[in-house]
Amino acid sequence: MPVYRYKGVSNKGKAVSGLLDADNVKSLKETLRQQGVFLSEYKQDKAESLASEGTRRGFKIFAGRVNPREVSEVTRQMAVLLRASIPAVDTLAAVARQVENQNLQRVLNEVRRAVTEGASMAAAMSQHPKVFSDLYVNMVRAGESSGTLDLVFERLADFMENQVALKSKLTGTMTYPLIMITLGIGIVSLLMVFVIPRMTAVFSEMGAQLPFATRVLINVSDFMRTYWWLVLAGGVGGVLLFNRWKNGTGKRTWHTFLLRAPVFGSLVQMVAVARFAKTLGTLLSSGVPIIAALGIVRHVLGNVILDEQVANAMEAVKEGSSLAEPLRKSGGFPPMVTHMISVGEESGELEQMLENVSRAYEVQVNAKITVLTALLEPIMIVLMGVVIGFIVFAVLMPMLQMNEVLTK
Repeated sequence: MPVYRYKGVSNKGKAVSGLLDADNVKSLKETLRQQGVFLSEYKQDKAESLASEGTRRGFKIFAGRVNPREVSEVTRQMAVLLRASIPAVDTLAAVARQVENQNLQRVLNEVRRAVTEGASMAAAMSQHPKVFSDLYVNMVRAGESSGTLDLVFERLADFMENQVALKSKLTGTMTYPLIMITLGIGIVSLLMVFVIPRMTAVFSEMGAQLPFATRVLINVSDFMRTYWWLVLAGGVGGVLLFNRWKNGTGKRTWHTFLLRAPVFGSLVQMVAVARFAKTLGTLLSSGVPIIAALGIVRHVLGNVILDEQVANAMEAVKEGSSLAEPLRKSGGFPPMVTHMISVGEESGELEQMLENVSRAYEVQVNAKITVLTALLEPIMIVLMGVVIGFIVFAVLMPMLQMNEVLTK
């Protein structure tokens, strides 16, 4: 994108100058006008334009490297600025200036430029799916529809901070087991490469028969050493095919499995219900009609099964039904949730009931995550103990047999 070196006069009569990237001179003038600057002189800076183009190309390659924590911090800053009644364009400009990550800064500037040219913030953000997820974009769209963009950004920041904290907690919890696994693999590799083959040769000369566990380890070791490329290709190919399947033809099957999975299924459901209640409550309290609100909410659940159930409920509401009844029949929403929604509809306090549901399920989600996180480390340690125990058994058994043969 061209970069222009400009000079002008601000609306306060002061001389200003600087660099600004714009699609063309018309866009340059419009951007400066939005900033209260009257353009008096401009010139395209070729060096800066080439650098900008290089950054843009680099961003396309490395856009996925934007850290979720950085997006969370930006979201929090935007919530604070929007709550202070600062316009969205100025908010984006202010936040972009403070961002150290050049890729994220580039994205924010492109979003600001699109908003300046008349696009909605959600539409502008949707052009950068590697930085702003579908949930993020749809929540912003909900905030723009309801006029509660500052509240939406605040809740998005809370959600993203919780996700980052959870990831950090899981990473910290798994550090010790991963160290054990790494050390175990290293020790086993040394045994397979240097010890077991020599033991095999000794036993072969003596005509002894290796134990079954040892033979299994030897066969696995031989296979890995001979066909390591096949194992690597199979692993990478399997991951790629699985991702393609779960995001394409197998999406419905995968999401059904997630809802029915032991232990984690209830957690997936609780997270979705909390999102549903919080978003719908925010939209309704902001005066958005329930049909339009349901149409927006169905896109933030992150599960196609629940999406379809909310879509069916929306159609039922269009035909005059209450919201609670089709949700209850769907089976995807717990009885307590549908009961509270029913009470809220009858009392005329649906928004408050949805807020209560959201708070209750957020507490349950945090509690369950804490329990699962606490259990993860001992479970990993037990599993590693089983693996290491099998390996030790497989290594010691031929030694004991050799000792018995030598004794005789």
